[in-house]
Amino acid sequence: MLDRDTLRSFAQALDTAERNREPIGIFSHSHPGITIDDAYAIQGEWMRIKRANGRTVIGHKIGLTSKAMQDAVGIDEPDYGVLLDDMLEHDGASIDTSRFRQPRLEVELAFILDRPLSGPNCTLFDALDATRYVVPALEILDARLYRTDPVTGAGRKVMDTISDNAANAALVLGARPFRPHEVDLRWIAALLFCNGRISETGVAAGVLGHPALGVAWLANRLAQYGESLAAGEIVLAGSFTRPIDIAKGDVIHADYGPCGSVSCRFA
Repeated sequence: MLDRDTLRSFAQALDTAERNREPIGIFSHSHPGITIDDAYAIQGEWMRIKRANGRTVIGHKIGLTSKAMQDAVGIDEPDYGVLLDDMLEHDGASIDTSRFRQPRLEVELAFILDRPLSGPNCTLFDALDATRYVVPALEILDARLYRTDPVTGAGRKVMDTISDNAANAALVLGARPFRPHEVDLRWIAALLFCNGRISETGVAAGVLGHPALGVAWLANRLAQYGESLAAGEIVLAGSFTRPIDIAKGDVIHADYGPCGSVSCRFA
């Protein structure tokens, strides 16, 4: 386990990197013994800095929900990060691209909780029962650490991504909420358009077989740290498309068919 001073130093470095939009070195390269627990501790320290600066937690995001992505980074479970109030955008938003360094975007479902949800032993049915409604959503990803070392070319490990708040930067919520029992969530599909041209397609079952399983997993994972999900929280359940790179001027539209759509523009 990394010592407290190192955890705080890494968290402060992440905060400075985000404000300056200048990448920093990969933690697992300078500290090869870093663990996943260390990574979540760094993330927690960074979120404490954010809250001390006036930010409010509004939810969580889940990442690495596909088996292919987990195999690629050498883990057997998803990861998670924290959503803050200044990350939230709504359908049709014009988003300042200068907020980000190397933004990418994914298609997701957002679960809005009606009541608290906690583990251990949280199930798919517990997650569905605790959900007030589901809404189409986009997640904007960014990286405060280098994705690959500029000298050696070596890439990040999952511990680096977790430390970096699971690469979370912003989210866009759609305006067409629906109850979780109104539709088979597994079969919700989306078409992702960038500047009028289709970029990605996906089906929500790509998230652990059922997107609500991600919410249940999160509740159980948080329980290991004595934490839980609160009523009113937004939970981004995980992407069911590959991320696409985005740049200033891009117009994004994700069409979920009968379940609505969500759009934004990068200015």
